[in-house]
Amino acid sequence: MAVAKLGTVVVDCPDPRALAEFWAEVLGGTLEADSGQTEWVDVKVPGGQALAFQAAPGFVPPRWPSPEQSQQFHLDLSVDDLDAAERRVLELGARPLEAEDRSRSWRVYADPAGHPFCLCAG
Repeated sequence: MAVAKLGTVVVDCPDPRALAEFWAEVLGGTLEADSGQTEWVDVKVPGGQALAFQAAPGFVPPRWPSPEQSQQFHLDLSVDDLDAAERRVLELGARPLEAEDRSRSWRVYADPAGHPFCLCAG
């Protein structure tokens, strides 16, 4: 028997609204926040788990890859077309974290705040 069920995944960042807008575009979600809210913004993802973005003073993004610093977590996103998904996330402000390796079924990027995520063929 489970002790709990997953509620919301919360991502620390320097600018919650800007990062929420990026992820809403990537995931096809919608922003949900009070107009004056600057410390917390939710993204409702169709048919999926909610993501929330929380202001974190002094935020330092993880480094990828780094033997000295763990990344904590990252999101794996399943996509039908790796090339098309890559073009779109780059247009939205993501940046590649590894040299292109077209032989793999995944590619690694950072969101605008520096959080790593993977696009995975699938």
